[in-house]
Amino acid sequence: MKIYAVGGAVRDELLGLPVKDRDYVVVGATPDEMIELGYRAVGKDFPVFLHPETHEEYALARTERKSGRGYHGFQFHATPDVTLEQDLARRDLTINAMARDEEGRLIDPFNGADDLSEGVLRHVSSAFAEDPVRILRLARFASRFGFAIAPETADLMREMVTSGEADFLVAERVWQELARGLMEERPSRLFQVLQDSGALARIAPEIAAIFQDTDAAQNVMDALDDAAGAGEPLEGRFAVLARSMDPYAVEAMANRLKVPFAVRDLGVLAARHANSIVDADALTPEAILELLNATDAWRRPERFSELLRAALAGEPDRARAIRRLQRAREAGASVDGAAIAKESSKTDDIRSRVNAARLDAIRAALA
Repeated sequence: MKIYAVGGAVRDELLGLPVKDRDYVVVGATPDEMIELGYRAVGKDFPVFLHPETHEEYALARTERKSGRGYHGFQFHATPDVTLEQDLARRDLTINAMARDEEGRLIDPFNGADDLSEGVLRHVSSAFAEDPVRILRLARFASRFGFAIAPETADLMREMVTSGEADFLVAERVWQELARGLMEERPSRLFQVLQDSGALARIAPEIAAIFQDTDAAQNVMDALDDAAGAGEPLEGRFAVLARSMDPYAVEAMANRLKVPFAVRDLGVLAARHANSIVDADALTPEAILELLNATDAWRRPERFSELLRAALAGEPDRARAIRRLQRAREAGASVDGAAIAKESSKTDDIRSRVNAARLDAIRAALA
């Protein structure tokens, strides 16, 4: 039995990056032998085990054969005679198809180290085309590392889209990969790669529509990278993307991809109100009050702050616009609604009197 470190840990070590998780491939072992050594079986589709002490994943070397459409359509073969090279050959990209043995020697049958040093994402074999999730993963790696895509790999991705393979992507997996890509250093690269391959129109036509206007798309992508550089959370980054979309399109996409409610909520707000927020300097006190009421800024000030940052990401005068709207919100929030309620007898009267008091406070604060 031989054990090899594989995949992302080897890649990241060569890049000089911190390694978060380590995965291992075991050659020449059976499931029974792994269990006898104290490993705990956790794999559903193929033999994967957790180390009894470190709890790191150890998978038996395996090959796979396509048996259907989509990324679930595979049959796996994991026996002691499967070699390390056979296991590495089934992986997506050359930079992920490297291994180190227990003495630390690099095993690199597909020249992944060369592609890594040259900054190229290249598929290992034609088997790449059998799993549509690999299009999303490649786009995510492009956004993480900023690497170029090998021409033959870009051609293969477009062929996968044309053949309909990308149509079999499951909504939850699409969102999982998009969410991870949004949290990379350059999320714009994710969407540009998906757009160039044709996959974006298949998995998220609402986002693909942004690219119909080249200048508008560039502004959105620049703002998205700006939000990433500012360390915005997932909700804020998605809202930057959504702000140039129709609110109903955002809702439709979020429902289809099963986007978490908090992410969808901020995205819809950005789609509805970003244009008004961008024109903050021109908003009258009455328009600002309407904005604050519509976004529930009184009860959810943190979300309102997130909305402002998302709507104004990439804007040159965003600090001034944010200060103006936050000053208005703070002034309106200082109104004692409870005291007004005690002096009023009807709900409509209470609401109108609170709004009137808040408007007076906003006018005074912005004077």
